Order: sequence, then C-alpha cells, then structure tokens
Amino acid sequence: MRVTICDVGPRDGLQNEPDVLPPAARAELCNRLAAAAVPRVEAVSFVRGDLVPQMEGAEEVVAALHRDRRQRVPTVYAGLVLNEPGYDRLAATGLEEVHLTLGATETFNLRNANQSVEESIAACGRIIERAHADGRRATVTISVAFGCPFEGSVDPGRVLAIADRLDAADEVVLADTIGVAVPRQVRALVAETARLGRPTGAHLHDTRGTAPASALAALEAGATVLDASVGGLGGCPFAPRSTGNVATEDLVYLLHGEGVETGIDLDALIGVARWTEGVLGRELPGRVYRA
Repeated sequence: MRVTICDVGPRDGLQNEPDVLPPAARAELCNRLAAAAVPRVEAVSFVRGDLVPQMEGAEEVVAALHRDRRQRVPTVYAGLVLNEPGYDRLAATGLEEVHLTLGATETFNLRNANQSVEESIAACGRIIERAHADGRRATVTISVAFGCPFEGSVDPGRVLAIADRLDAADEVVLADTIGVAVPRQVRALVAETARLGRPTGAHLHDTRGTAPASALAALEAGATVLDASVGGLGGCPFAPRSTGNVATEDLVYLLHGEGVETGIDLDALIGVARWTEGVLGRELPGRVYRA
C-alpha cells in the first residue's frame, strides 16, 4: 500500500504560530521538507498580510523554493487560496497546485471566509475551472467535516452533499479541524466520499490523540492522501485548545511500521522537526523527533 503525504506545516502550521517567521525561513522549511523527499508541501497561503501576518510575503517564499529534479519523485509545492484575488496571485507564480478550502457549517465558513457555504462552493468552482485551464491540479478541503467549534457535531450527509458538488476538483480532503473524530467516523465518511468517484484524503488534528488511528482508518477506507504537519505544528484560531495536525514524522513512523510506503526519508524528516524546534525556540508536540 502507498499513500501521498502532504506536509502543511509551512502554511497551516505556521499560520497559527504567535511568532511571524520571515519568508526566507518559511522557504527554508519547505526546502528541508523537500530534501526529506516529502512528495507534497503546502508552502504558502495567498491571503492579506494585514489579516494573517504569518503568511505575508507568499511570493517571496515561492521564489526561494528549490526544485530538485534529481529527486525520484520531485516535491510538488502547493498554495492555498480563499478567493479569486488569491488565485490571481498564485497564478503569477510557478506553483503547480492550488488548494482551496471551505467549511462544512455556515458559522465556521462565515467566520473563516466571510462567505456562506453556497458562495464558497461557487467560488471553488470558478477557481478550479481557472486552475485546470492553466494546467494546475486543484484540491478542495472541507473543514470541520467531523465537528465544528460553533455548531457541534456535523451531519455526514451534509459533508457528502458538499463533496458531491465539488465534482470538478481533482481531490477532496476531509478535515478534522478541531480534532474530535474517531476512527469509526473517519472510516465511514472517507469511504462514502471515495464512492463519489474522485481521490479522497484526510486532514487530521491530534487534539485528543486519535489522529494516528484515524489516519489508518482513512487508508483502510480508500484515502490516497494524508495531510500532516512537521513537528505537529498548527491549531485552529476558532478553537483555542485544539492542537496541530498529526506530526508528519509520527505519521510516517507509523505508516512505515505498518508496511505503507510514503517515499519519505524518516531520519531526514526528524532532522527537519529538530531544525523547526530550534527556529521557533520551543518544544513541538510531535513525539517521534523527541524520542
């Protein structure tokens, strides 16, 4: 069995850090992840710097990314956009892939994107069309797919209905944004989403310690991509006690032990987590790099 790991630490992880790293340091993190043979890295977010200062200077980050074609599987760098002005900025760069996101609940989506879910679905459709015309892949993540900090439990049928309308996307990723899901829920929702006929992934936060088990459940149900964050960086600004994505090195250690191929150099990845700890000046939530 094989799975694609997408490290979202440079974007989802650092976006929630109190300290703002300069573009050069964020690009260095991306480059180190690529050197560890991480196949996909979500490098930047094209958002307003006055609203999300941690993501300011996205174009500078992209300009400093290394693209080593000597890699057996060259790393694909992606950027997150929330709207068409964001895609305009991404389109002016050399990024190969666009990531989009919308919330499964109205309250979360309004707080995160200042749009209704219906408006975000329409915006995703327009951006996906533009991305395909430009030769780019488009992945859409459905946030709070398992639970919302404002509305509580989320009806799986609602998530499936949204996923079904994202039929133009190359990939749909289900996000446990606040870390409430358990393997049974993940297995069921990933399986139902995969039956819609497009590649499906999972984006799991480890707030309650269930993310590694849920990742294995997602794979059993047909997931082809798993998001993770080096060192376990991240969180959710609307759920202050939620922690970051499952640590990439923890997930890779587990997957390799289970005979699942990722193509990632675990020793090098552990080195990236240690380097990140030094840059941020604090111990990170990840377990394997500390062990």
